[in-house]
Amino acid sequence: MKVQIIGGSGTGKSTLAKFISEKENIKWIDTDRYLWKDESFTENHPIEKRKEMYEKDMESECDYVVSGSIFSWNANGFHNRDLLVFLYLDEEIRMERLRKREISRDNTKKTWRDENGNLTNEFIEWCKTYLKEKDNTQIGTYAAQSYEIELSKSSNLKLDSSQSVEELYSKVRASLKSNSTFSNVINREKKEEI
Repeated sequence: MKVQIIGGSGTGKSTLAKFISEKENIKWIDTDRYLWKDESFTENHPIEKRKEMYEKDMESECDYVVSGSIFSWNANGFHNRDLLVFLYLDEEIRMERLRKREISRDNTKKTWRDENGNLTNEFIEWCKTYLKEKDNTQIGTYAAQSYEIELSKSSNLKLDSSQSVEELYSKVRASLKSNSTFSNVINREKKEEI
């Protein structure tokens, strides 16, 4: 099983990937690990280091579930995936999730109130551009992710992430089963169990 999950910040990519990882007993690759040096999310790894970490994961893992994209610095990354999942969510819900996440991460030191009186910071303001930005070279935007989906050679699945993680997992599983190559692997595994 090789699944990659993309979508805007706050759509639940990591939550779903972690769930799939635990259910399927496969490696969860969080692409934030490639990008950021630590959980303060303030300093990036250089691209060479990111590629080194990616190559190590690809050499050591036959099966994986990925949360996030590396398309901007490695357009051929995860080219061997079975399924590309795109998560979307109502913008108000997504932004509320992001505000709560920033508070839980204690990223409120450099915050202010936006025009609607909501807590915001530079990251949240950047997240607000997700749907508005039309340049598909702008990382982490709907335009960039749509372009990534358009170029994808794997099957694609679009899911509303307001559903429970169990429902999302079930839909991912069903989509993978309909993929003939993956279905053959599942059938072979079932025969081996018998």
